[in-house]
Amino acid sequence: MLDGLLRSARWLKRRAKLFTMLALLALVVTQEGPPPSDLTTGVGGLIYDARFDFVTWEIEAVWAKFTHWLLQPQRYLRESDRADVFRGYVELMARLQNLEWQIETVYADPAVSDPDAATAEARAELERLRAEAAVRQWLAESIIEEQVGTVLSEEGLAVLGQPFPPVGMHFTPLPYLLVVSPRERIERVYSSELEHGLALEQRVSIEHAVDESFDVSSLVTGIGGLSAWPAMILELPNIAWVAEVTAHEWTHHYLDLRPLGWSYYQSGDARTINETTASIVGTEVGRGVVARYYPDLLPPEVPEGEAQPADPPAFDFNAEMRLTRVEVDRLLAEGRVEEAEAYMEARRQVFWEHGYRGLRKLNQAYFAFHGAYADEPGAAGEDPVGPTVRAFRQGCPRLRAFLARIAFITTLEELEAALAAASD
Repeated sequence: MLDGLLRSARWLKRRAKLFTMLALLALVVTQEGPPPSDLTTGVGGLIYDARFDFVTWEIEAVWAKFTHWLLQPQRYLRESDRADVFRGYVELMARLQNLEWQIETVYADPAVSDPDAATAEARAELERLRAEAAVRQWLAESIIEEQVGTVLSEEGLAVLGQPFPPVGMHFTPLPYLLVVSPRERIERVYSSELEHGLALEQRVSIEHAVDESFDVSSLVTGIGGLSAWPAMILELPNIAWVAEVTAHEWTHHYLDLRPLGWSYYQSGDARTINETTASIVGTEVGRGVVARYYPDLLPPEVPEGEAQPADPPAFDFNAEMRLTRVEVDRLLAEGRVEEAEAYMEARRQVFWEHGYRGLRKLNQAYFAFHGAYADEPGAAGEDPVGPTVRAFRQGCPRLRAFLARIAFITTLEELEAALAAASD
């Protein structure tokens, strides 16, 4: 009897995996491709061996989510206990990352003659912590999904008491993203996910090959989240950040079922409206999660009308990046492409001198990617889309009303008209 049940369970598991794989293939396979000379085909050929394997990742992640959903062990915990479990998992991630850094430091230290022996105990502890994290990860994910879903439901973004689409996230090493822009203007004309773990020299080689082959500006950049389902979330030991990014990616899932999501790859305006909306929702819902479940981690809000600090920061990254984008737009509009590129490199060195050492490249592709996240001034420059989305949100009494309305807006003209109508 038991053997029969086990065989049936294994058969169902194999069939479920096969069905999932076929469904995903149906989504990603197109009937015909662009001509061989097309940028998409050309760049795709250059990066073919480095592309991220979404199909395999989705099959494994969706199957794991489904099996965990059948059990839902978090339902047997009290709300306070769930918060403690997630805190514990985030603390475990912090210990893991700190230990990894310590080990890497020993291997990089020229004074250590035998780093293997020097780190043997630490590496054994690292393996133990990784095994513990693997056991605890799915429960931790279920808890933060439920917490974000509860706040979304309280905002009225639920169907029959549950947010739709369901909140889904998975801690995972994220792929890199290749972004391509023309040199003569800032526009994201191509992007593709690349496999996780590419060495720096491989990323630089890809950028060089793309730039030289097609006379474009490219950037291989890291990302903090990706709106696959479940959403791919970077393992960062920061509860507020995880809640915010989970809500951000859920917003993309919500918009994917509506015109704004359908238009994501059709225009720069639609992409900026989409990303700015997701950033706004992510910030508000993420703060709501922290306020409800982790109130001791909530940063204080400055009361309305209270004076802000008199002294501005010594170097304001967002303000300086905005000034840089404005000047680059001006130079490109005048056709001074090489001068704009020299200016961006000079400005990158200024950022470097002020401590922003992660800014490896500052080019058209950088602004094409980061400029779409316009919930606050910065890489978007003087693009009016971001400020208009923010103004529209301020005019909506509830987050639900804002999201329901903006989901059907795909151009700046429609956005301005909606803002004018809301102001009347």
